[in-house]
Amino acid sequence: MKCARCDRDNREDAKFCDACGTSLTAGSNGSNGSSVKTGPLDGIRVVDWTMWQFGPVSTMMLADLGAEVIKVESLDGDLGRQFNRVAGASSVMPGGINSYFECLNRQKKSIAIDLKNPKGLEVMCKLAGKSDVFVENFRNGVADRLGLGYDDVIKHNPMIVYGSASGYGPQGPDSSKPAFALTGESRSGSLFWAGPDDGIPYSVGGMADQMAGIMLSYGVLGGLLARERMGIGQKVDASHLGSVMWLGGMRYGMALLTNNAPARIDRSMARNPLWNYYECEDGKWIAFSMNQSDRYWPFICKAIDRTDLLDDERFGTMDNRTEYRKELVEVLDSIFITRGREDWADLFTGNEDIIWERVQDVFDLPNDPQVKANNYIVDFDHPIAGPTKWLQTPLGYSETPLSTRKMAPVHGENTEEILIETLGYTWDDIATLQSEGVIL
Repeated sequence: MKCARCDRDNREDAKFCDACGTSLTAGSNGSNGSSVKTGPLDGIRVVDWTMWQFGPVSTMMLADLGAEVIKVESLDGDLGRQFNRVAGASSVMPGGINSYFECLNRQKKSIAIDLKNPKGLEVMCKLAGKSDVFVENFRNGVADRLGLGYDDVIKHNPMIVYGSASGYGPQGPDSSKPAFALTGESRSGSLFWAGPDDGIPYSVGGMADQMAGIMLSYGVLGGLLARERMGIGQKVDASHLGSVMWLGGMRYGMALLTNNAPARIDRSMARNPLWNYYECEDGKWIAFSMNQSDRYWPFICKAIDRTDLLDDERFGTMDNRTEYRKELVEVLDSIFITRGREDWADLFTGNEDIIWERVQDVFDLPNDPQVKANNYIVDFDHPIAGPTKWLQTPLGYSETPLSTRKMAPVHGENTEEILIETLGYTWDDIATLQSEGVIL
């Protein structure tokens, strides 16, 4: 396919020019000339040389957007395939499937290669040469030592977008330090976000991997856009440390500007008792999110049939409610514990003067009508496990919708397909590679 911008001849299945990055499918409205609606990254090929969670999250999000993602695994497989327990919860599914691996690698293909074998490295370099994106999440220096660092890969494809995931970023004295989610959460200060203000760090549930994966996919998308607009490939870096700091958002922004960080919140001493959560008679919880407490205080008193509280001098103004917050939380606790949560929900539903919500857990979400209406959780008929539910990347596109198309691949499932259809190897070549222990 010839590029209108630089006149280069490209491979027939190319969506972007290998020389200048110009789109070769302009005017197709994201459907490549057909009426079938595909994801916005349809036609983009991603080499996914990642493991565990950080890297796989980023590439799975690209796959959800329609990219062809080829997961490159060692002959032993991604270690996540053997990760059978997470925080005490079993990850084993029917048929020996691993839910940890499944929920991070759907939509992908898998090729198993010994990259320490020169012929295996040759396969990888050929694959990079025919791809748009290359993503790795190894400790800084590992990819370079194997001949797959950025400077190595661009020799085979100068237009590639090379995504690199690390614990601490590409520069600095700790750039090569080993890292997992908890190290990033610790270094970033996030362990002091939650829990009472007692000086003790509290776990935030391994969010560093997920957040950093989101940031890396965001960076890759920017790299693809720059390639299309400017005709350049480049390296994109994301880290646990930087990503969780960014998640600190307003909290960190204020602290840096004023040297005054927002305090951790102990619900029994919430500075604004109308920005708090309360237990109901059935053991379930309800939350209120009313930041302008002077505005909303009369409405909540009326809604809970306690207008007598409006005459209590301790609670008459925002400043007073802050001063007597412990007493007010105790009063509200004594009120909300008298009814079940759905009774309170019935009372507040339709009242636009009360900003409230149920405090849910993960098992409430599949039946939440709002979750279902927006496809935040989708049903998928897994060929081995049967009917399953999956978290979908929470984005909506009117013309190029996301979809869950396939389960995570079996180890090396697509090795022969990729070698033959993408890289032009023959069956004799494959037999030789197998006999030499280069591929499965």
